[in-house]
Amino acid sequence: MIKVSLISLGCAKNLVDSEIMVGHLHQAGMTVVPEAEKADVVIVNTCSFIDSSKEESISHILQVHESRGLKKRRHDQKLIVAGCMSQRFAKDLPHAMPEVDAFIGLDQVTQVAPIIEEIYAKERGRNESPATFIAGRSTYIPDYDTPRFRLTPRHFAYIKIAEGCNHPCTFCIIPQIRGRHRSRTVESVVAEARQLVREGVKEINLISQDTTFFGMDTWEQRPNPRTPVDSSRGTALTTLLRQLNAIEGDFWIRLLYTHPAHWSDELIRTIAECPKVARYIDIPLQHISDHMLGLMQRETSSAYIRDLVKRIRAGIPGIAVRTTFIVGFPGETDADVDELCAFIEETRFERLGVFRYSQEEGTRAAKMEGQIAKKTKEARWHRVMKLQQEIAARVSESAVGRTLKVLVEEPGVARGEADAPDIDGRVYVPITVPVGEFAQVKITGYENYDLLALPAGTEPVTRKVARQAQ
Repeated sequence: MIKVSLISLGCAKNLVDSEIMVGHLHQAGMTVVPEAEKADVVIVNTCSFIDSSKEESISHILQVHESRGLKKRRHDQKLIVAGCMSQRFAKDLPHAMPEVDAFIGLDQVTQVAPIIEEIYAKERGRNESPATFIAGRSTYIPDYDTPRFRLTPRHFAYIKIAEGCNHPCTFCIIPQIRGRHRSRTVESVVAEARQLVREGVKEINLISQDTTFFGMDTWEQRPNPRTPVDSSRGTALTTLLRQLNAIEGDFWIRLLYTHPAHWSDELIRTIAECPKVARYIDIPLQHISDHMLGLMQRETSSAYIRDLVKRIRAGIPGIAVRTTFIVGFPGETDADVDELCAFIEETRFERLGVFRYSQEEGTRAAKMEGQIAKKTKEARWHRVMKLQQEIAARVSESAVGRTLKVLVEEPGVARGEADAPDIDGRVYVPITVPVGEFAQVKITGYENYDLLALPAGTEPVTRKVARQAQ
């Protein structure tokens, strides 16, 4: 029996691909083991979004190769590289990384078992290039009955509702890697969600490159792609949310990776009227300066974004808004950064992340004039993050004394509705609170981005409150 170890890198969308591979390996009768040194085959499912993710992927590949070289009993171990990096650099990697036995693309995740069998059936010659199993532009999308083995804890899961992206953002390589947007049906997603709830899942995270474009690929293209869609176009997502909300059980539905251009009043109203949809949205804005939004081709304007955030907060009481921004984009001026900081101070996002611009080969932005020096990018990143740290302290302080519903992740650690898995803060609770279950807790203090809490109805012996950021 072939033993396989899989190393999954990158985002939640990549994790779902890994889960599908593991599901198909199990279906083929192969054994999946956590220890790479004990495996006959090691698969590294790579990310290739920005330079740092490519470097991480290459580092893991080389570590596996060096490890099998040091262990004589593992000299016959096979190394397979899958995922975004394989798809993106399909022509170059076989020559650049001869130590790899095979490269597989995004559309081959369901074929991983026969590919492994093929590698074993054909002994590779000394000077032979790695085998390559990569189609052209990706077109695959999973369904509710796709074999899959979840790699998340029992209490939460990801559902990939769509794949690919149609947006023209000049900094992003994703459409070239994952292809054009393609949605699953509402019925398919609801069927998967029902099964997850039956299995005891307490939080369903809806993901894709742009969840707000869900179902819109069945419509004709807009005459003017720079104009945000009207409410009549967003019915598939609102229908999905309402049907998920109608599933019996106590669970959260979390909406991740939305695009500002595709929000509508109906979507705002739907979230407000669906109590199981977490009071949390993830909406990467990337910038607020019209100058930068134009260069990035973000399909939105500064005025539109400002109005949208106000409408979301007014329409969904208690909503926590997470966003991300890019600093150091080609052509960015000090005035652009000043405007961004003023907007952040004025808006006070509950959750915020900042990326330093990464000059990605194959993107239009990589060829633009006015590339920003690394030192300047770093200074701008620190400036924005320092500002957000101060805002986050105020947001955390405002939670003290409130009672929150939290989902306990592990002994002593939980998350509230305002915290998505892996990327947001934590709520520290007594280790006696059951793992994998919801609990009502009272916030007694905070430390930076994290909250301190006790079960509701109990009184703290001491009250620990962090000092406000200076």
